[in-house]
Amino acid sequence: MDREYAEPLDIAALARTALMSPGHFQRSFREAYGETPYGYLMTRRVERAKTLLRRGDLTVTEVCIAVGCTSLGSFSSRFTELVGETPSAYRARSHAAGEQVPPCVARTFTRPRRR
Repeated sequence: MDREYAEPLDIAALARTALMSPGHFQRSFREAYGETPYGYLMTRRVERAKTLLRRGDLTVTEVCIAVGCTSLGSFSSRFTELVGETPSAYRARSHAAGEQVPPCVARTFTRPRRR
């Protein structure tokens, strides 16, 4: 899921890979990661969207599509829920202070958290 965040979520295929039923897979995933597979996937998508928005060369709609979301409204709602501001506001503000931070450290501190 981390690597193929832009692909549609297929719980049945993930469950088959893990040799579990879809229901058991979802329960086990939630127990291990603290959120549903869909919630985890959306968190990864928002995390990648933040990176693309900081670059500033793509519109919010282009970022939405690039991270695998099909609905701009759902993407914006989830982004706002996790980040605390709209994608447009996030893109518009300056991110110059973080430019000197190594990417591995930046990922740790900019990872979206459920509120």
